[in-house]
Amino acid sequence: MNFRHLKYFVATAESGQVSRAATLLSISQSSVTGAIRDLEAELGATLFQRSAQGMELTEAGREFLASAHEILEKLDEASKLTRRHSTVTGVISLAATYTVLGYFLPYHLDRLAHLYPGLEIRLSELNRESIEEGLLSNRFDMAVVLTSNLNNPELDSETLLRSSRRLWVPNNHRFLRKGKGKASFKEISEEEYIMLTIDEAAHTTMKYWSGTSYQPKVRLRTSSLEAVRSMIANGQGITILSDMVYRPWSLEGKRIGTVTTEREIPSMDVGLAWRPGIEFSRPVAVLADYFRQCYTLPQTPFSLPRS
Repeated sequence: MNFRHLKYFVATAESGQVSRAATLLSISQSSVTGAIRDLEAELGATLFQRSAQGMELTEAGREFLASAHEILEKLDEASKLTRRHSTVTGVISLAATYTVLGYFLPYHLDRLAHLYPGLEIRLSELNRESIEEGLLSNRFDMAVVLTSNLNNPELDSETLLRSSRRLWVPNNHRFLRKGKGKASFKEISEEEYIMLTIDEAAHTTMKYWSGTSYQPKVRLRTSSLEAVRSMIANGQGITILSDMVYRPWSLEGKRIGTVTTEREIPSMDVGLAWRPGIEFSRPVAVLADYFRQCYTLPQTPFSLPRS
């Protein structure tokens, strides 16, 4: 058993699918399945029940997940004791949108705090329009945003992560049982649709629906992702959202499945934005380099970019 086995197992358990775990880890699906197979052989236990809906933890798998989390946390704590912290100091005014702040930044903010304890990141949550205006007026040094939503040609940006969008359905939905594994927009249009509105999600949704001959049958518009999850898990509708915000369980503990669509859907892209023509201060350059290293070099969840 090694670190790779644990890392791949946890990613698969939390994402519910080998394909999604492979995407999150930036590795091949065969690497994930091979690691899980080796781990099960070493433990002498079946950790997952495989099905068309994905990977469901067995009782042994649920018990081992708790142990795997504990081991990885201990490894992380041990590695922090020997890290050489950077002496870079300074203040960064950083803006972020709701989705980025909730589902992308927290993990990185923790890593940055350990790696660069002398950096003070002053964070502001705003909508895209306010962030664009704040960058151009020099109120913010940089922003972490959905670059796929950026609409101002006066800004420079760099995409770090492209998150695929899939159809979310309740665990017993007919789309999961149909066999072919992909849903058409005609089929989706016949279902009740739960429309997320936060971070221009509704506007983005209608843009890719406009390329079809169909319209979603919207039952509810909401800014709450947890409401979306609960409605879907309880069979009250379906939706299309990105893998970055996907979780396989609702708050009630009911499972949510995903299905790919026959028609390709644009990804939700996350990245950096800044006012062009400015010379980055040392702290801002360090922040930008940190993110570039995270998403241009293979990283484990517990390794940090070089100081």
